[in-house]
Amino acid sequence: MPSFQDTSFAAFLFDMDGTLLDSSEAVERVWRRWCERHAIDAEALIAVCHGVRGEDTVRRFATPGMDIDAEAAWLKAAELEDVDGVVAIEGIHDLIAGLAPDQWAIVTSAPRNLAEIRLRTVGLPVPDVFVTAEDVTQGKPDPQGFRLAADRLGVAIADCLVFEDSPAGVAAGKAAGAAVAIVGPRVPATEGTYAITDYR
Repeated sequence: MPSFQDTSFAAFLFDMDGTLLDSSEAVERVWRRWCERHAIDAEALIAVCHGVRGEDTVRRFATPGMDIDAEAAWLKAAELEDVDGVVAIEGIHDLIAGLAPDQWAIVTSAPRNLAEIRLRTVGLPVPDVFVTAEDVTQGKPDPQGFRLAADRLGVAIADCLVFEDSPAGVAAGKAAGAAVAIVGPRVPATEGTYAITDYR
């Protein structure tokens, strides 16, 4: 069983962006372009878009008559072309290398093809259990994705440790019933079971 800070867990469930890798430069570049196209307040959007499915953010900020599906497709295409500045979080390669395939999963709000491109960019493997935007009907902060990952691994969600960096992701992990390790500065340390800056 994998362990973290002297506690054993059935499995580790990782968010991707901000948790395994830092894609914030690319993400914010694309969203700023989108906001400019539609005269939407970029700062307000960027404050809440991390960890949330693109289509859900589009829906939240949509102007009257906007085609949600078309705009989500534009964003997806733009993100697929922009991996400049995407880097791994310190120490994650060693942590992942020490885990068996049935001991970890990724639960990301990104679409699968974008997630695979970002993982390849930083040299991380695609796990056997890989829950992406297409696999859920409700995105984070809904706990559906984390519960699905635990089911696919054949473990109880209560025995899992979720690694998350965003308010929506931390809320999803807690709602699922897992312990939560907060990675980075986006969520107050007091919100999680653990708080880390990286995996060193």
